[in-house]
Amino acid sequence: MGAKLAGSGGGRYEVEANSEINVTPFVDVMLVLLIIFMVAAPLASVTVQVALPPAVAKASPNPPKPVYISIQSNGALYIGDNATDLSALGDDIRSTIGSRNPAKERIFIRADKDVLYGEFMGVMNMLQDNGFYSVALVGEDQ
Repeated sequence: MGAKLAGSGGGRYEVEANSEINVTPFVDVMLVLLIIFMVAAPLASVTVQVALPPAVAKASPNPPKPVYISIQSNGALYIGDNATDLSALGDDIRSTIGSRNPAKERIFIRADKDVLYGEFMGVMNMLQDNGFYSVALVGEDQ
């Protein structure tokens, strides 16, 4: 709360309360947060287009930095937004997760609903061969 020292009509030391709210700092903070979220939001999503089948299970919480493998209907593989192939899948995931433990790392697989079962199992087998045992399947929420 502010105060006004020189008022009209009163004595030399009369203090009058100033009840106006200063919203400028609040607006400044809100604009900075808006800019941060506008910049960070596109970076937090995967841009590879996949037609996901519907899921009926409850969604589980995501890890701090999830690793997504996307399988398109033509069999193309992606880790996040980076293209890869089945033979290099293990090395590419290890470089993506860095120093984290592969046995405890959860890998999210996003596969197009038209992907052949054999291609999907090839990805699953390659993950297990490289020590990635925690796998989650991503479906479209209804």
